[in-house]
Amino acid sequence: MTLISRFLFGPFRSGIEAQRPLLYRIAYAWCHDPALADDLVQEALSKAWARRAQLRDEAALKGWMVSIMNHCWLDHLRSWRDFDDIDDLYDELESGVEAPDACCNRREVIACVRAAVARLPLGQRQVLTLVDLEEFGYAEVAGILDIPVGTVMSRLSRARASLKVLLDPAAQQPAARTLLRSVK
Repeated sequence: MTLISRFLFGPFRSGIEAQRPLLYRIAYAWCHDPALADDLVQEALSKAWARRAQLRDEAALKGWMVSIMNHCWLDHLRSWRDFDDIDDLYDELESGVEAPDACCNRREVIACVRAAVARLPLGQRQVLTLVDLEEFGYAEVAGILDIPVGTVMSRLSRARASLKVLLDPAAQQPAARTLLRSVK
């Protein structure tokens, strides 16, 4: 039965199905909508299954699947709004989630971080999610998102700096001016 199953469904079926939780985490981090994230994952799995013959190396499956989902996400964004240039979208599209409040316990910290990540522009959110949460390398992220490695590094740097400002309550409040006096 295993030989028949392998012949009918191909060698990558179990590997493709195993990527569903990873793809959902990434899709949800990008769109913050459970239904849309599930739709993106389903579309990516469907496209991966239809194009499974194109994948020669099973070790590259994870990056290949995330790349397919990125294309599905970009297709969704293109159909959602009329933009002249998709690269402009990366710097302009922000989520409408409000700034994070002061956090006390673990659950609140997680909610604050998620809210802060949701406020980042799309390009920064994608790179931050792939590098810091899913632990892809810079070159892998560049391949997945089809952007130069330098762009990955600059977006990641800007995303981390933005998160630092969003999550540091002292940085959000105007600093009190300290007066220094000379003592002899």
